[in-house]
Order: sequence, then structure tokens, then C-alpha cells
Amino acid sequence: MPENQNYSLAGKVAVVTGGASGIGLATVQRFLQSGAKVVIADLANSSGLSQELGCVGVEVDVRDLQQMQMLMSTAVDTYGDIDILVNNAGVFADYKSLMDSTVQDFQHCFDINLMGIVNGIQAAVPFMNNPASIINTASLAGKMGVVDLSSYTASKHAAVGVTQSAALELAGRGIRVNCVCPSTVNTPMAHAEGGDELLNFEKNWNPMGRICQPEEVAALIHFLAADDCGFINGQAINLCGGATAGLHQRSIDALTSFKTGNLQ
Repeated sequence: MPENQNYSLAGKVAVVTGGASGIGLATVQRFLQSGAKVVIADLANSSGLSQELGCVGVEVDVRDLQQMQMLMSTAVDTYGDIDILVNNAGVFADYKSLMDSTVQDFQHCFDINLMGIVNGIQAAVPFMNNPASIINTASLAGKMGVVDLSSYTASKHAAVGVTQSAALELAGRGIRVNCVCPSTVNTPMAHAEGGDELLNFEKNWNPMGRICQPEEVAALIHFLAADDCGFINGQAINLCGGATAGLHQRSIDALTSFKTGNLQ
């Protein structure tokens, strides 16, 4: 991609956690197409994938600050600096009511969905240039409650909060911090056992009649990573197909059918 192309990432160095699958992999591929040099960070071994794509793969547990510091050092040793950090690694603790959730469920979600972001920021910022961009993967569940996902929802609300605080603290260094808040995305997590009813509901609730694709999230992450978006900071941007805009006819029809006992 030519250096004068809008939203070009030519010459930029990007680190993407959870980069071996789903939203992370779609982001890695898009960044590479836009000219960036990319480090894939994932709990899984991504050496084969990274070699195929022409980038660097590092095995890392985002819960461990020391491992994250080693990740950033590897990026700098390989490419010279860090311009973009995408804190994308995330988990959920199965579908459980709040009353059935355990301390371990909440700890698991917070260790990765929140502290993975915190560790990423703390480890990367000392190596980041001005201008630089940090994008965190939150969720629409970071803006609203979701039944049977209390531990996940709480951790994503926290991810939004730390994004906004970091944006205020790092703006003076020329580092923008934003997060993306997609509704359900077509990844293996969306199709986990026990989530069929929620998935079907969301397709009816969404005016577009479908769930989000990983490439659509990657497009928003790319937008936020580019220097063209230098005045977007501290934002938690919904990516929901219009679901939060209000009720639409299909969802009204579905609710009416349910009320009258005719919902199929």
C-alpha cells in the first residue's frame, strides 16, 4: 500500500494479542495488507501461522506482566519500536447465572479481559512512539448487562473504564487509547455450548438480522490505529449493526409472537 494512502499503516509496528484466531487474526491480516509489521501474540503456538503470513509469532500469557514485557522487547528487538498495540485476548466463563457463578469465574474473566489489557499497556507504553495508538477489544456487554454472562460482562465494563482512564493519562505522550464494543461476533466463542438461545435472540434483535463478522471488527480497529484518526481518543465505539438504536419491526414481531405463544 502506498505511504500516502488513507489509513495506511506503512512503517508501523503493531502487536496484537489473541492474534492467532478470530478478531485478532482478522486484524493481523488487515494490518499486514495495510503495510504494517506485525507481532502475533497468543497463548497458542502461532509459529506456523506467523511464518505463513510473514510476521513474528510469540507465545504469551497476557495474565503475566513479565511475559508481556518480554513480548514487547521481542517486538522492539525485531522491528525497532512499537506504534500500535491491540489488546484483543479475551475469554468467558461459560453461560451461568449470577447466582451460579463462582469467584473463579470472575477471576478468570478479570485476569484476562481486564488485566491482560492493563499488562499490555504497562508493558508497551515505554516503547511507544508519538503518535501511537492502543485499541482494546471490549464488548457491547461492556455497555449493558447480559443474562448468564455476569462475569464476562463485569470484566468488559472494567475494560471500558480502564480504556478511558488510560486515554486521559497517556494523551500528553501522544498515545491514543480507544476500545471497540462489538455485539456477538462470529467466532468459536459465539458458538460455545449453551449459547444457542442468546445467539438466536441476537439475530432477531439486530436490525441487520445477523451477527458481526471478525473482519468487520478488524476494519474498525484498523480505522482507530491509523494516524488519520488522530483526534479520536478515549472512546468505546459500538459495533452492533444498529441494535442499540432502538426496536425495529422484526424484533417487535418476534416479541409479539412470543407474547401470543406463536414464536417458533
